Formats: sequence, structure tokens, C-alpha cells
Amino acid sequence: MEVSVIGSSQTQLAKTDLAYRELGFCNLKDNSRFSAGRISFSRSLRWKKAGIRFNLKAVQSEVVQTDKPCGSGKTSKSQNDVRLFVGLPLDAVSLDCNAVNHAKAIAAGLKALKLLGVEGVELPVWWGIVEKDAMGKYDWSGYLAIAEMVQKLGLKLHVTLCFHASKKPNIPLPKWVSQIGESQPGIFFKDRSGQHYKECLSLAIDNLPVLDGKTPIQVYQSFCESFKSSFSPFMESTITGTSMGLGPDGELRYPSHHELNHKTRGVGEFQCYDENILIHLKQHAEATGNPLWGLGGPHDAPRYDQSPNDNGFFKDGSSWESPYGDFFLSWYSDQLIAHGDRLLSLAASTFNDIGVNIYGKIPLMHSWYKTRSHPSELTAGFYNTEKRNGYEAVAKMFASNSCGMILPGMDMSDAYQPRETLSSPELLLAQIMESCRKHGIMVSGQNSSVSGAPGGFEQIKKNLSGDNVLDLFTYHRMGAYFFSPEHFPSFTEFVRSINQPELHSDDLPDEEEEATESLVKSSQSTMTVQAV
Repeated sequence: MEVSVIGSSQTQLAKTDLAYRELGFCNLKDNSRFSAGRISFSRSLRWKKAGIRFNLKAVQSEVVQTDKPCGSGKTSKSQNDVRLFVGLPLDAVSLDCNAVNHAKAIAAGLKALKLLGVEGVELPVWWGIVEKDAMGKYDWSGYLAIAEMVQKLGLKLHVTLCFHASKKPNIPLPKWVSQIGESQPGIFFKDRSGQHYKECLSLAIDNLPVLDGKTPIQVYQSFCESFKSSFSPFMESTITGTSMGLGPDGELRYPSHHELNHKTRGVGEFQCYDENILIHLKQHAEATGNPLWGLGGPHDAPRYDQSPNDNGFFKDGSSWESPYGDFFLSWYSDQLIAHGDRLLSLAASTFNDIGVNIYGKIPLMHSWYKTRSHPSELTAGFYNTEKRNGYEAVAKMFASNSCGMILPGMDMSDAYQPRETLSSPELLLAQIMESCRKHGIMVSGQNSSVSGAPGGFEQIKKNLSGDNVLDLFTYHRMGAYFFSPEHFPSFTEFVRSINQPELHSDDLPDEEEEATESLVKSSQSTMTVQAV
């Protein structure tokens, strides 16, 4: 795949050097051409594996006279001071960690983002890649290479530590962990029919020495400490935030919907049938004087792809509102919150001394939100119903660890949800954010996918505006579609609409103070993608 990057700028700046700097092309004088106020440069790159060629045309920029008085010496971020990041590809690093996949295309993409005024990028770092072959044997080389690329461009980096596996792209758990799981399947979640979920470890074994004599918490802590040491040259200056993986897809939840296909929108299933979590349930039932309640999960709950009314548990006035229902749902949720507390506490103790912000992610289980029982949230581990705010306890846990909360689905609106699922992403998001506001938790927002929900950019802007607790938004995720002509111009316009930087005379060297005009607007960026 070939990549050519071509840029142009209309300027009226007195110094051409200033024009180069403000467009982010500080080192391109040797292969640039400047004439009649126009800068252009070209470069050919290859995206080896994707088989795609794209051309970037950017940027036509206008010079606008600033009305703001001199003396601030600062560049404004956005109308709401929300920092904007873009997620790098999930498979940015090869499975053996010794190479950056499609490195030249990523480098070109980083330059395009810098040009647009994006503050930084998010990098997923996989347990199954770094600690692939043996416990304690780490290889950070590919991820260090990306950190160097980001640092050289002056972008910021947010690192997500992923302790789960991925199907698309195929990124497994570490080999040595999967080998343990073959003989000890109890390290994984299990559902009512006996199926194991093998893309992350069960929360019930956090403190059990099941990984060659060590507990998962000990293994995660060693991983975090190795990360901290290996990336120390980038901490605070380039790496400003770290997200701690908390479960399936990195989110704090049970894998309650993993058997659903794309055509069904059922309530999911409770995941409380592996041998270790059943021990906790049995002990809790006996301690509360109801030993028969500790034999397993609810027998009358629907299957993965069923609606709330297909069985008895979630119907109005049924089991979920009974004393047994309250007992089980409280225990099930408490187990999840305790797991999140253990991992976020681990992250806080590891990273707080270096000034890096710490985050954890929770899901937006918005299907069936308009029912009284909120079954999709209940099976995922959030005891949130019409009469009970299940996110208060979650928010308190995040606050106790001084961690920010990542919320997905910022691009989703109620108007485009299927009516039959009684869904409301907007109301659920508002509820969670209100709990975060109450407990002083800063929120990092994400969109659902780069393919985009209908009206997604407008919905994101709506969520970024007003009196909210958002301090960071990460757009997911860089790749071929992200830079396509169907998408990239819309993303460019979105960035322009929320990020209007201003440069003032105090930002310039003394000899260039005559250049008081600043670049403020980028009119259009397009990237054409075609298969070769």
C-alpha cells in the first residue's frame, strides 16, 4: 500500500519559519517548496499489510487577526477544555512485539492528527503480546518504538493496559496463561450451560495462587511495575494517562453478552458458575442465613438472546424484586465492584507517584434501560434498576482510588435505537455522569466505533458541551476507514468545531513579534483510500 502526503497552506505570516512551525512541519524545509504564500510537501509511504493506498491533502489555513490582548502566552484547547485523543490501531504492534505494524502509515497518520490540533493518541498495550511466552519475561520493544514516534511529534500518549484477549484482531492471552487454563478451566468465567469465557480471567481468582504459584493481582502488579520502569523516559512528559484493564474488552463487567450474535439483542446471562465464584456465593449465602440461595445463579433468568419477558426473573413483580433477587444481585454486583477496587488500587499505588492520571472503563449497557428491571445492566454486574441507583457504589469506588472513569457510547442517541429493546443510551449516560459529578470523578469519553452511529459527531459535541465532568475524549480508532474520504473530512470538521487554537504575540520569539497574525482555522483535510 502506498501513502502519499501532500499539504498546502495559504498564509500571510511575515516569517516563513513561523508558518512551518505552526503547521507542524518543523523539519521539512529541505523537501518543501514555498512560493507565493503556499507550502507543499510530498512523501511516499507503504502500509504493507493492509493493501491500501491513501492520499492526504491538508491543510488550507487562514490567518486571522487576534483580538485577544497580549500577555496570556497560552493556547486555548476547546470551548470546554476537553482534551482530544485518537486511538491507535488495536494491532499497532506485532504479536512477537518486535515490530510496529504498518509503521510508516501510522507515522503519516500521527502527523495528520498533529496538524489537525489533536492533543494525543491512545495506545492499547496487550498482556498477551508483552508477556507472551513466560511469566515475568517482558518485551516492550514495539510499544517503546511507538512511544518514541509520538514523542518526536510532540503529541501526548495515553496507554491502555489490556489484560484481556481480542478476537478481532486476533490477540490472545499469554500462551503460558492459556496453557494453565487447559488444565484448570476454573480460572475462567463459566455460564449456566457450562461454557467458559476464555478471553479474560475470572474475577473470583484475583487473590488465588493459580498462575504458577502467583495470584493474578501479583502478576498484574509485576506487569505494571515493568511498564512503569520501561517507559520512565516518557512518563509525565509524553505519557499523561494510563487505563487499567478491568475485564472483558477492558471494561469493568461480567462477560454477560459474549454469546449474542449481531442479529439478537437479548438481556445476556449471569456469569457465576465457575467453581471459584460459586465458593464465594455459597459462603455469602451461609453467612446471611440462607444456605439454599448459594447453590447457583437464578434458575428462571432468560438466555443470552431472550427478552426480559421470556422467563420469570426480570418480569415486573417477579424474582428480581424479591428478597432472593436482592440478595443475589447485591452479591453479584459487590463481587464486581470489589474486583474493580483491587485493580484500580493496584494501579493507583503503582502510578500515582509519577503524576500520571489513572482511569478505568465501565460499559454502557443501554438496552432495556426503559424497563423497570434494567436486565442488561444486571447481568453485566450493575445493580441498577428503576428504584435503585447502581452506579453510586461504582462511583464511590473510583473516587476512593482517585481514578477517572472512561465511558463509551458518547456518539449514541436514543433516536437511532431499535424500539423493541427499549434502549436509552442518553439517559443511562446522564445517570452515570451525574454519579461521577457527585463524587468528583473526571470522565473520559469514547465513541462506540469509528464506523459511526447516525448523527454521531453531533451527539459527541452535545456531550462535550455544557456543565459536565468530561476532561478527555478519545475517538476510536485510527485505520483505513478512519482516513477514508467517507470519514476523514467529517472527523476534520468535528475537530475544527471543538478546537479553535489561538496564537498570540507573546508566543513568538522577540525577533518575530512583527508576525502577530495566527493560524486559527484548517478548512479541509481529506484522505483518499483505494485498494491496490
